[in-house]
Parts: sequence; structure tokens; C-alpha cells
Amino acid sequence: MIKRTIQKLARFNNVFTLRDFIHDSRSVGFVLIFCTALSLIITNAFSFGNQYYDFWHLEINKLHSFHLPHSILHIINDALMAVFFFMVGMEIKRETLIGELSSKSSILFPSIAALSGVLAPAFIFLLFTKGTSYEMGWAIPTATDIAFSLGILAMAGKNIPYSFKVFLTALAIIDDLAAIIIIAFFYGSQPQFGWLLGVLACIAIIYFTVKYFRGTRFSQITALSLGVVMWYFMYRSGIHATFAGVLLAMLLPIERIPLYEKALHIPVNFIIIPIFALANTSILISVGSFNNLLTPLSLGIILGLLVGKPLGIGISSYLMIKSKAMEVPKGADTNMKQFIGLGVIAGIGFTMSIFVSTLAFDDPALQDTAKLAVLIASTLAMIIGFFWLKATSKKPLKEESPMFE
Repeated sequence: MIKRTIQKLARFNNVFTLRDFIHDSRSVGFVLIFCTALSLIITNAFSFGNQYYDFWHLEINKLHSFHLPHSILHIINDALMAVFFFMVGMEIKRETLIGELSSKSSILFPSIAALSGVLAPAFIFLLFTKGTSYEMGWAIPTATDIAFSLGILAMAGKNIPYSFKVFLTALAIIDDLAAIIIIAFFYGSQPQFGWLLGVLACIAIIYFTVKYFRGTRFSQITALSLGVVMWYFMYRSGIHATFAGVLLAMLLPIERIPLYEKALHIPVNFIIIPIFALANTSILISVGSFNNLLTPLSLGIILGLLVGKPLGIGISSYLMIKSKAMEVPKGADTNMKQFIGLGVIAGIGFTMSIFVSTLAFDDPALQDTAKLAVLIASTLAMIIGFFWLKATSKKPLKEESPMFE
């Protein structure tokens, strides 16, 4: 399988090039897997593993005095990840205005499926953690990692209908939007209204600058500069600072978004996200760590992602298909087994689930337990989803361009 994948990546005389790798849909997933494995190995297999773990938690006191994120891990999760969310926000805006989610008929089916895929894992998690101190982690198993999920779908072969690939993309984007809203309103601190007024002022100035100086260099510089200021105000306001990246993306003119996406593709996917993976998967694994996999916290996360995601997406999709109350992706009614496979792949939480784990708990031990559970569940979802789709995709299917019938 690896050999065949490398052959597909090669373009010129069977020579693998960096350009091929960067622009392949599977590359981000490969990089994340490599960084995660590397971080886990360094942390647990080398004598300097503890120093490596402590490095990410290193405090920078001068930043603390300016009320900024003051450890390397916090800088990554609060500042660098704001750029990642800026990228996610642009993708959401593009798809809802001119993409696959730009009409009511195209957005309804994946929206209901995505919402069901958020509620079911949260419900399963709360069943296991009810009455415990772990309840704050209810949102950990609700996320879908778009890079991994689409990467696994691409690796599964060309026999997956194009409409299914578009559906999974739409579902993951809506899932990201739900995660953004959850992070902003459930994982911040007590709102500080004075700083929120500063956020509103930045939004107003950016909006009017973009509106009246549209397309000028002045509007671009002003919007991006005030975006940084808005991030600081958001950080001080109690709402998670990464939400500023989404707000800035929503304020940008649609015609500028492809340019920003192109400029940020490499920095976000091959610098920021790998650094995030290296920092957040530095988990000290011991015998106690495996014992913790039987705690309500770990079981809630693992079963939430592995069972809750496909259950919520599968049941809601089946009911919508059978009711014929709305347009459905082409082939969904005749390829329900493949459709269930998409639900399994949607259980790959990884980036967003790990990110929520860092927000849900202050105790590093609980964070590590949650992260380990996410890694195990996501790995199982990758393996099960891949082989499920391979087993149910034996007959070549004609590629279709539209998503809906």
C-alpha cells in the first residue's frame, strides 16, 4: 500500500518531488502521523524524554508580564493555532458562499449529519462520566480531523464516489464550525466585557475598511494588523483567543480568500500543525497510563469517537435517506455500507480533539490521559475506516461532479 501511494505521488519519471508531496491531499496526514510517532518516541524511549516534555511547558516570564501566553505550549495553542483557525474560517466562508455549501439544498443534509455526529459522541461521553470531574471534557470526542479523514478517504482508492468525498468534506467543515462555537463559548473563562468591546471595535473598523477600501493594499494591511489586535483583545476577554482567527476570516472579502489560502497552505499545514502535534503529543506513557484507559474519561472519549461518530452520522443519514425529505448525496441510498464507512472515518478526532483536551482540563495528567485516548481512538478509526471502505468498494464507480441528485 505504501509503495503504491508513493508511486501515485510521483509525477516526473517516477521521481518523488517535494512539490508533489506538499500538494497531495494525503501529505498532511502523513506528516502528522510522523510527528506524533516521533514525539511519543522521544518522550518515552530516550533518556532526555523528560527534558523534551518539560521544554514544551517552559515558562517565559517576560511574556507573562505583558499578559500574553507565557509558555511554549500556550504560545502554540493560543497564538499559532489562531492562524490555523483563520485558515479554517476562510475555508468555511468559501464553501458557504461559492462552494459545496452555498445552497440550502446542499447544506441541509451534511449539516444534520454533522450535528448528529457531534451530539451522539457527547451523549456517550456524558453517559460514562456523569457525576465525575471529567464531565467538562464532553466536547473532546465530538470533533473530526479534516486532514486525516480526507487523507484516509483518498488512500481508500478511486472507487469511492466523488459525491461521498464532497459530503465528507462538507461534514468536516460543518463539524469544524461546531467545534469553533463550542470552544468559544464553553471553554473560555469568565467574559471580560471591557475587552470584548475592544473586539467589537476591531470588527467594526475591519468591516468598514474592507467595505469602503475594498481591494486596496490599505484595506489588507489594516485588516490583518487589526486582526492581531483583535486576537489580543480576545485573549484578554475570556473567550478563547483562536476564535479571533475565525472572525477575521469572516470579515475578509471573498475574492481575497484564495490568495490568503495559497499563502498559508505551507506555513499552516507543514509548520504550525506539525509543531502542534509535536508539542501536544509529548505524552509520558507509563503502566498507569494504560490503566487510565479503563477510566470513564478514556472510555468516554474512545467510545465517543469510535461508536458515537458513526452511530450519529449513520442513523441520521439513514433516516434522511429513507424519508426522502431532502436531497441526498448521489449513491448514498445504494451504497449505504460505504456511507457508514464515512461515519467511521469521521471518528478521527486528532487535531481538534487534542486541542479541546488541553482546554477541558487544567491538570496535565488528565490532559495526557485524554490525548492518549484520542490517539488510540483516532488510530483505530483510521484502520477500521480504511479497511471498511476497501472491503465495500470493489466495483469501480463512475466519478460524478455534482454532490446531489
